[in-house]
Amino acid sequence: MILNWRRNFCERYSRQNYCVTGATILLGLSVLLLFTVLLSFSIGRYSVPVADIVSYLFTGKYSDANLPLLLSEIRLPRILGAVLVGGSLSVSGAAYQGIFRNPMVSPDILGVSSGAGFGASLAILLSFGLVGIQSMAFIMGLVSVCIALSVSKIMGGTHDRILMLVLSGMIVGSMFTALISLMKYLADSEYKLPDITFWLMGSLTEVTLRELKTVFPFIGLALIPLLLSSWRLNVLSFGDEEARALGVNAARLRVIVIACASLITASVVSITGLIGWVGLIIPHFARFLVGPNHKVLFPASFLVGGIFMLIVDDLSRSVSSLEIPLGIITSLIGAPMFLIILRLSSKHTW
Repeated sequence: MILNWRRNFCERYSRQNYCVTGATILLGLSVLLLFTVLLSFSIGRYSVPVADIVSYLFTGKYSDANLPLLLSEIRLPRILGAVLVGGSLSVSGAAYQGIFRNPMVSPDILGVSSGAGFGASLAILLSFGLVGIQSMAFIMGLVSVCIALSVSKIMGGTHDRILMLVLSGMIVGSMFTALISLMKYLADSEYKLPDITFWLMGSLTEVTLRELKTVFPFIGLALIPLLLSSWRLNVLSFGDEEARALGVNAARLRVIVIACASLITASVVSITGLIGWVGLIIPHFARFLVGPNHKVLFPASFLVGGIFMLIVDDLSRSVSSLEIPLGIITSLIGAPMFLIILRLSSKHTW
């Protein structure tokens, strides 16, 4: 899918060397991400001047005795978590959209978010600790994807494989959503029901460096095959027959991409709860910037997703005396942004 506006832009200004390359855009996004990280360190109920942060980082000097503890123990885990969560969900969404050749696809298309939500709700209902809640969310997220893949394989027959995957994901997602509602109905309305509700809204409040170290190997292990398969996703966009003619095994590629993207999504959801819209709208925005080439789209999606989630988290902990769950803010921002993207895409052919 090639954006006509980007092609026309490049054709119009190519003689003057104004056509922006993907590498230049990635460099600009990296600088913007670093600036957003620095700004996020200063924003919060306990505000810190940016000059003091820069001075502490480069010279080690500080006038506020609370500054080292505030930056290293409180804000650093949230900032790293926001970058990792936003970037990972965005890459996962871009991978799903590429493998399904459908821009309306999001990382929870196969029910991984609903499965993780059910796992966490069940763990809260059974009074598991934080580690147990996260483990159950991770396991059930992967189980839901396995069920969706199995159902599509059993019921596929002569039907279109992609269509059956989408329908199977909808069925599995609906089933686990119903189970989440059952957990809410059975939960104690005074203690456990609020915990389940708050977890399902998504938050970085409980994220620590230890948890990030736990999920990072899973996310990194899944990101590497996606990056290595980026050129194959480009070939697959022409269709299965064309991909097969060029030596790409479409069926095997789908399994690899779905497994890696689902592992990323399950890992992220297990520590933050359900955060919607990120994996749907950010790949669109990144595609507007760098085009459809997955070799550039994946890193651009990660950078834009990290920036977006940092901004959302800054709003979450600064606009109100009470911290607003991330899922609420991403929905309030994501829905209008998606309407704008649809409006722009209606004027240009993808």
